[in-house]
Amino acid sequence: MHIAITGNIGAGKTTLATLLAAHYGWEVLKEAVEGNPYLEDFYADMHRWSFNLQIYFLNSRFEQMLTINAGNRSVVQDRTIYEDAFIFARNLFESGLMSPRDYQTYRKVFENMLELVRPPDLMIYLRAGIPRLQERIRLRGRAYEKSISQEYLENLNRYYEAFTADYSAGKLLEIDVNTMDYVNNPADLVSVIKKVDQVLR
Repeated sequence: MHIAITGNIGAGKTTLATLLAAHYGWEVLKEAVEGNPYLEDFYADMHRWSFNLQIYFLNSRFEQMLTINAGNRSVVQDRTIYEDAFIFARNLFESGLMSPRDYQTYRKVFENMLELVRPPDLMIYLRAGIPRLQERIRLRGRAYEKSISQEYLENLNRYYEAFTADYSAGKLLEIDVNTMDYVNNPADLVSVIKKVDQVLR
């Protein structure tokens, strides 16, 4: 079984992925944030480092997919390979932060990888408004994320809404997390788990 958590920066993907993996006794595959050699440079100069960062994330996500495809373990994945291309790289290109040449190269690499990718059994989209995202980004206190603009988050939210509206590769569960706190409020976590169970059944 493969569940993937999708959503904007600060939506609570890693937290929920960890909690669901613990509940079901599955493995959690986290996004390659810690030790990422490009993140700080990217937020300091997005135009210069956008292609490098996206290729790094794409390769990391592809390695996760190979692990999922090769094994017989059930996993909860923090973000998917689809988001790299359809949301983040697209946003950088259309915002003028990735050159047409780099974007075309990136898309060719992604499309080749996609031949070997199986969609998750369930994708969970965490929908969060800008105030919620900004609050969570501030609370986790990553220095390099202080430069993330409201416009950047708004653009990503717009692409996430478009992506999930058109998603047809598998089952999709949308959860509004604007008023949820599944860390400190057990009832919120129970509510999410019930929804997941209903879809998986």
